[in-house]
Amino acid sequence: MSSILFRKVLIANRGEIALRIMRTLRRMGIASVAVFHELDREAPFVRRADESYLLGDGTLAETYLNLEKILDLAQTCGADAIHPGYGFLSENPAFPEACAARGITFIGPDAQAVRLMGNKIEARRLAIENGLPVTKGYTGTAEELLSKAELLPYPVLVKAAAGGGGKGMRIVVNQSQLEDVLVATSREAAAYFGDGTVYVEQYVSEPRHVEIQILADHHGHVVHLFERECSIQRRYQKIIEESPSPGLNAQTRKAMGEAAVALCRAIGYRNAGTIEFLLDNNQQFYFLEMNTRIQVEHPVTELVTGIDLVEEQLHIAGGKPLRFTQNDLRQQGHAIECRIYAEDPEQNFMPSPGRIVAYEAPAGDGIRVDSAIEGPANISSMFDPMISKLIVWAPDRKLAIAKTTHSLKNFFIAGISTNIPFLLTMLGEDDFQQNSISTAYTDRNLARLAEKMADARQQSDIVPALAAGLCIFLFSPADGNTLWHRIGYWRLLPEIRLTHNGLTHKAYLLKRNSQSLDIELDGNRMRIGQIALDADAVSFEIQDRHYRCPYFRQEQNSVLIQCEGWQHELVFADMLPPSVDHGAELETSGGQGYVSPMPGKVISINVKEGETVNRGTVMIVIEAMKMENNIVSTGPATVKKIFVKVGDMVDTKTQLVDIEETT
Repeated sequence: MSSILFRKVLIANRGEIALRIMRTLRRMGIASVAVFHELDREAPFVRRADESYLLGDGTLAETYLNLEKILDLAQTCGADAIHPGYGFLSENPAFPEACAARGITFIGPDAQAVRLMGNKIEARRLAIENGLPVTKGYTGTAEELLSKAELLPYPVLVKAAAGGGGKGMRIVVNQSQLEDVLVATSREAAAYFGDGTVYVEQYVSEPRHVEIQILADHHGHVVHLFERECSIQRRYQKIIEESPSPGLNAQTRKAMGEAAVALCRAIGYRNAGTIEFLLDNNQQFYFLEMNTRIQVEHPVTELVTGIDLVEEQLHIAGGKPLRFTQNDLRQQGHAIECRIYAEDPEQNFMPSPGRIVAYEAPAGDGIRVDSAIEGPANISSMFDPMISKLIVWAPDRKLAIAKTTHSLKNFFIAGISTNIPFLLTMLGEDDFQQNSISTAYTDRNLARLAEKMADARQQSDIVPALAAGLCIFLFSPADGNTLWHRIGYWRLLPEIRLTHNGLTHKAYLLKRNSQSLDIELDGNRMRIGQIALDADAVSFEIQDRHYRCPYFRQEQNSVLIQCEGWQHELVFADMLPPSVDHGAELETSGGQGYVSPMPGKVISINVKEGETVNRGTVMIVIEAMKMENNIVSTGPATVKKIFVKVGDMVDTKTQLVDIEETT
């Protein structure tokens, strides 16, 4: 494709999607422009852009959501087009309108289409008008919906009308829950999308989530690039996506694709978009919503069709006709995408912002990683928790699952918790492998999956990790920086003691060669052979099995090692201990103090000083990484002191509230 379409494109986004767009721009010979928050100053997308401009260090509204500032920068740098990516301003109809007013091409649909389909209520009406099947739904204000509470077909789904990405969606199983959910959903919708409108629709139990990718040009051509299945979700947030959908038969695939194309043609849609459907057990599908932008999960479509969707977006925005017809498109093989989030699945998926001290992504044929980072980085609670996306292609689904599992085991992110162990647990589920899944599967089985994940960690073989630790400490260069090398530890003390999870393991060095160790570990003799050590990984063999373990040296006497997907912290005895900073203790006035479980922002305080609360009362709501986290009373109590106010930024040392328990 000739770069004559655009000379310079500003990317009004950040992180992995900004980098992904830049790759296509670079290949097409188009200059890229990044805009960034001060917290992103050292981020790869800023460094890799041809030009970069600071938006400031304020709130999202003052930076990535500041439409006028972004447009001013676009004009200042001479950009002739803007790509919005996903999230942020991508589905704000004011953005394409403002671009048009300034003579800048918006790489996406026009404002009318964004406005029509971005509102779930209006999109639903258009779907009905054009013959698409829909579930029963009810619209109106919160008061109007409450007046119909007795008529609703429970369970129902309450949604943010302008929502997306799983935000602002809640199930209500009975009438008593409705009012609280309407209020909470409206508040969340207003915070994330600038529109507090909500609506209620019939909840389809055990559905699958299947979406159709479409492309439409300015010459009347509309095609679909088949489907993606996004049924593995937690709290409506997609976790694993794949293409083709293992839940569709050929007849339904054809009908669903034709319905998506017909709707886009009817509304005069242009550029890339996605029509989302629910699919029941009888292959009946229902229109859910339309996303008028590139999707997070678009890479699986690219891998099975061979089409670069961002390139096609640019081609369409430049006024060119589609370069293929529906008959030219085929699905080949199977692709799976796993979203890597900064969250701790062993602590109820609590957000885990912080410092990533080591990062190594898997690589190889059929393996693609779209990532926001390339090495050590700070992960801020201000932004979405997604760090990277692992996308894998294989000839069929079984091989794709196996390849994805192997790749996840070799994805090393140290310093913060991630959901990689949970992804591995899900991929190992018989139900997932046998395609017995639905959008309810993860939430319904969450406790069992968490227990299975914990058991797998507990039962993981510690021997390779201990062997890796011995290799690291015995083969590291004798640079004089560790007490180990200064005292010649293994020569003077034949017993080597190392601690893992509070348990001490004893190893005796029997023989050492240039690439092997003969040791006795916890009473068992073994040879560790073919040892190769570099700065961030160690390779070796035990009984003809090869291991490669990424690692990170935390202190002089401790190391974090990843082996077979699990991370292990090993501490070697008889070495200088690391310095310990216990931090300030929480002081209260004789009551019980609550601190924030993560860095974030106070968005709601639901109690007052002197108020009596019960077990389960939500006292304070903390927003971190676009998720609301409730601070809940553990029992009957009186609120003695509130230390924060709405809008305050807090961290794990910030005392929020002091309560005195009552009987």
